[in-house]
Amino acid sequence: MLRHLTIKNYALIRELVMEPSGRLNVVTGETGAGKSIMLGAIGLLMGNRADTKVLWDENQKCIIEGTFSIKSYSLKPVFKAEDLDYDDNTLIRREISQGGKSRAFINDTPVTLDVMKRIGYFLMDIHSQHETLQLSQQAFQMKLVDGYAGNLPIREEYTLHWSDYVKARKELESLTEQADTLRQEADYIRFQLDELAKSNLEESEQDTLESELKIMEHASEIKSRFQQVLDLINFSEFASRNSLAEARNHLHSVSAYSTNYSHLFQRLESAIIEIDDIMHEVEREAENIEFDPERAELVKERLSTIYRLLKKHKASDLKALLVIQENLRQKDKLTANLDEALRTAKETFENTLGKATAAAQKVSASRMKVFVPLCKQITALLQELGIPNATLKISAEETELGAQGKDKIEIRFSANKGIPPAPLAQVASGGEFSRLMFCIKYIMAEKTAMPTLILDEIDSGVSGEVAIKLGNMMKMMAERHQIVAISHLPQIAARGDAHYFVYKNHGAAKTVSAIKLLVGNERVEEIAKMIGGDKPSKVALENAQELLTI
Repeated sequence: MLRHLTIKNYALIRELVMEPSGRLNVVTGETGAGKSIMLGAIGLLMGNRADTKVLWDENQKCIIEGTFSIKSYSLKPVFKAEDLDYDDNTLIRREISQGGKSRAFINDTPVTLDVMKRIGYFLMDIHSQHETLQLSQQAFQMKLVDGYAGNLPIREEYTLHWSDYVKARKELESLTEQADTLRQEADYIRFQLDELAKSNLEESEQDTLESELKIMEHASEIKSRFQQVLDLINFSEFASRNSLAEARNHLHSVSAYSTNYSHLFQRLESAIIEIDDIMHEVEREAENIEFDPERAELVKERLSTIYRLLKKHKASDLKALLVIQENLRQKDKLTANLDEALRTAKETFENTLGKATAAAQKVSASRMKVFVPLCKQITALLQELGIPNATLKISAEETELGAQGKDKIEIRFSANKGIPPAPLAQVASGGEFSRLMFCIKYIMAEKTAMPTLILDEIDSGVSGEVAIKLGNMMKMMAERHQIVAISHLPQIAARGDAHYFVYKNHGAAKTVSAIKLLVGNERVEEIAKMIGGDKPSKVALENAQELLTI
């Protein structure tokens, strides 16, 4: 649920801070005061696009920030899939700079608008007369039926079988596609594999051989250089080793006078030991250097073979060539057992198809059982909300197996007597359709954890007793889920656990929209104004008080 909302520098809003109740929040105010502006700002947290026109002050950036408690939403896998840090209290922030650049953050990690939309889908649901297209979508209708059927365990069972089936189908298709090519190329694959196998390639031998060849080709120069090193350090008339030994003796003579002198002596002593060790190693290397024409020819031939194979197989190095060799080995093995592999793959495919089909039938049966009671419950709710002739029907058409099963579900609706129910995509959006959507979400709220539901004046065209019933339904729904309802009806305003009033403040040089949490007599007076105008009568005040105590 939404714990904290901050809107800064957006449209007519300089700064708005809201800490909504976890239950039913009602937002009222005069037309144009900023209720729809607040919705627009919330829409930015759901990934909607914006431009610099939204800035109240063009010299400052706009910031929209919402903190959500999401522990009950089971969203850890969703956050992991988006490579986001999960937190039970998730912070979503949207910034729009003076130049129009938009940035989005989830738990302080920069994200794209698409990622923000995917996460926002689970956190907020804005519902209005103009936001009902979702209802006509197959995925939403399926979610409604499955939620009502409570068939999550058998859905999960089907998902496992469906996953196995898809994997088996892909493997069979891949093997079938490869079969003819493998049969045609069998001899060439065997030839290539034999050639590589006979070469006895080793991953590091190219570097070793190339280094050995370089040494042999420059043996005379290397031997000469080593001898010069030995002469300069140890064997010439002015050998540095003798000078260092003499220097060591001088330091040794004074080392007893100071610890600093002693340390200098020890350091020089260590340097001489290291130089002696280097000399011995140079001598060994010099002794080992010998140009062997026969060995050089063998190394050249081996490198020539390696270079030829690398070029032939378009490999960058021996490691890549060994991978190619292993792939050829697998193809050769597969070719030798192709018929058996095809038979096994086909058996696995048919087996997984049978299990997935059986699981899909169980899911379909669970869905069909609830068509009638679901329609009956929604229809009854619609009648309570002032649509006495509402008709709702759900049908299912069998399709090929898919991620949701083998059903294509269609909900048909009619609000008028004598008019046959039509697919929701063909039903004009309006007050009746909006109430249908609310009734569906009312039912879904009984079955699953829902995001914060924001209701934008879905009470249009409603009054009197129907408005009271609608308010009561919101109240009951809010016992399990957070609701923010923007309303113009006193009957609904009175049902709120928290009542926010949006108004325009003309006190400064530039008009701003502000919001205030109403308590006590402030709330009674606002509801009375909704009943009787800006100067409510005593009767209106009494009616407001009565509505609050119903």
